[in-house]
Amino acid sequence: MDTLRFDSDDLGLTEQFLSQAYAKMRIGSSTPASVRAQIVRTSLPSVSVDEVDLDFEMSYSVTPLGRICLCVMHEGTIQDHVFRGVEDAFGPGEVASLAPPELPYSGRICRARYTITMLDPDLLTQVAATAPERRPGPVRLAGHRPRSAAAAQQLRQAIIYVRDHVLADASVADEPLIASTATQHLAASVLAAFPNTALISPTAGDRNDAHNATLRRALAYIDDHADQPITVTDIAAAAHVTVRGLQYAFRRHLDTTPLAHLRRVRLAHAHHDLTASAPTDGVTVTRIAARWGFFHVGRFAALYRETYGRAPQQTLISS
Repeated sequence: MDTLRFDSDDLGLTEQFLSQAYAKMRIGSSTPASVRAQIVRTSLPSVSVDEVDLDFEMSYSVTPLGRICLCVMHEGTIQDHVFRGVEDAFGPGEVASLAPPELPYSGRICRARYTITMLDPDLLTQVAATAPERRPGPVRLAGHRPRSAAAAQQLRQAIIYVRDHVLADASVADEPLIASTATQHLAASVLAAFPNTALISPTAGDRNDAHNATLRRALAYIDDHADQPITVTDIAAAAHVTVRGLQYAFRRHLDTTPLAHLRRVRLAHAHHDLTASAPTDGVTVTRIAARWGFFHVGRFAALYRETYGRAPQQTLISS
């Protein structure tokens, strides 16, 4: 995990920093007497979360980011925000995608505090797939506003969850399975919030592929790679089916999802590690949970208790 901090009241330095941290841009201000900008970034390889506080009015003109850029407003407003075919404004509590990754955009930030979350667009394709009749290509967002206020709230909570429970602790965020699980969780939350080009319902071909052989190949791949940062796309490729076909096979035969099954397999590995360890070894429940991709120790403990009938700490102490 990386952390980056910026604090300046020099507009030129702020423009230089923003051009390096985002994409080449030009900024200006109608309030030159006070132009303080404060930015704190925490990031994983394909996801970054920035807390931004600007105490002045700043105009911006930004070249394409090449990334999905989500904005959660806390205070102040963004006005006259424009990209191809769209003009909008955002206020406190609102969530938006600032522009498609390939498009430039411009607007005005008016004394605002907000959170910027950027994702590699390929993350969407790792958790979903496009309809077969569409031209081959990545999954894309089909709108810049969430489907509903409830969808916006769920995405906001997902961003806060990653920020506060993963990026807040470098020792947790640096665990490979934590980084993989957190980024997939966030990508799935983005797809759930925004209209997009992904096709979730299985096609006739997907239903035909959802047989026992498909399931056996998927289960074998999960068992052999549970200690690696795999995605649902990886599992589908190993089973020789689409992501939709894979998900349908798991629902049809096991009444679960591929990632839920992967979580159960990793939980079993965590149980083995707890059983084989002792507190005197310097091992902790938090460290074992993180090793197997569980970045919220409270949720790990609840799932563990539900599965094994006791708290993970009890298993560790008695082993």
